[in-house]
Amino acid sequence: MSERLVVIGGDAAGMSAASQARRLKGPGELEIVAFERGHFSSYSACGIPYWVGGDVATRGELIARSPEEHRARDIDLRMRTEVTAIDVPGRRVLARDLEAGTESWTGFDKLVIATGARPRRPALPGIDAPGVHGVQTLDDGQALLDSLAGTPGRRAVVVGAGYIGVEMAEALLNRGYEVTVLTRGEQPMATLDPDMGRLVHRAMDGLGITTVASAEVTKILTGADGRVRAVATDAAEYPADVVVLGMGVVPETSLARAAGLPVGTSGGLLTDLAMRVRGHENIWAGGDCVEVLDLVSNRDRHVPLGTHANKHGQVIGANVGGDYATFPGVVGTAVSKVCYLEIARTGLREKDAREVGLRYVTVTVESTSRAGYYPGAAPMTVKMLAERRTGRLLGVQIVGREGAAKRVDIAAVALTAGMSVEAMTALDLGYAPPFSPVWDPVLIAARKATAAVRAAG
Repeated sequence: MSERLVVIGGDAAGMSAASQARRLKGPGELEIVAFERGHFSSYSACGIPYWVGGDVATRGELIARSPEEHRARDIDLRMRTEVTAIDVPGRRVLARDLEAGTESWTGFDKLVIATGARPRRPALPGIDAPGVHGVQTLDDGQALLDSLAGTPGRRAVVVGAGYIGVEMAEALLNRGYEVTVLTRGEQPMATLDPDMGRLVHRAMDGLGITTVASAEVTKILTGADGRVRAVATDAAEYPADVVVLGMGVVPETSLARAAGLPVGTSGGLLTDLAMRVRGHENIWAGGDCVEVLDLVSNRDRHVPLGTHANKHGQVIGANVGGDYATFPGVVGTAVSKVCYLEIARTGLREKDAREVGLRYVTVTVESTSRAGYYPGAAPMTVKMLAERRTGRLLGVQIVGREGAAKRVDIAAVALTAGMSVEAMTALDLGYAPPFSPVWDPVLIAARKATAAVRAAG
């Protein structure tokens, strides 16, 4: 008899797992049933800001594989169906058809939990008013575009200045809106150290985006028609015809918690290297609902990125399908942009290093993306952290113009390999004046960090 795999979640991790398992086992060996509560499967949530901003013309361009394509590969993908309970001892899940309103149990031999993350949405007065939008799903993106089309005003407030916040600020600016960004942090992009976030702040101001730091939002104000009219902080009010929430996400693990599955300090499911839920032989989890090992700090953390979700799915699918694969961990690499400004980080910030008890040195260098004499050379700032005693690379942050962000990949590889900053200085990187100075900016920082480690004794 064939086994049954049940997948909860029809996006990156869930459908990557289902597809990989199907490659390894045919329908006669493995029946695959997947549940997705939304209207779309296998799409790029990361592309939503660029669709809203007009860089991506249509919603369909963000969809990698439709439900019909999955079904054509013998994956029984049930859309608009939400799993409401997991019975771990009974090996079954309870699912509700959101269109018909009916519920039924489905048994499983193997289970994959890929429930993703949910946006932070604090219980503020007016938070659910018309004109206030999150941007987690394609449905959210469409609702925002519909709202923009139906709103005559041109004032937008973005609450939050992380990756989604700055990307949505750019999208709204491209749409011709007057944009204000409110952030609780000392500077935008809390994933950077404040000194690097200050560079982002300065660039956003230069683009015409008003960025207000240390702003605690207290309520959303509405007009006589019930629609949003302003955002209030503890210090001021900011007029708004539309509000976008970009306050980060938390793991969506309510189902898993109710089923008694283990979660970590950030609320994400805990798994082993094979992405199997700890203590459960036939249950796997991946994507934004899990915590993963940070290879630099050696602690579990929640890092919600599409790159990880797809890798988790591949690992899970291989293991479900009878092969073997592992996901060793992450170093925390991420890139973003706001108009011309590129932003990148990998590894630990100063705050992270202090929290895990590491003593460190930091250096910051100014350089250019190309040889200084070559046309189009653009400035960039590179900050590097190294362990004080050993010189081990701990983290890199980069802010600059075209050609800056992807240089962080050099540091990501060095972090994964556990390299010292001194060893990095010998890396044989590609050079030609149109692409880099003779000493790449990351290697300049590594040289300076090596000197700082030696000076620190």
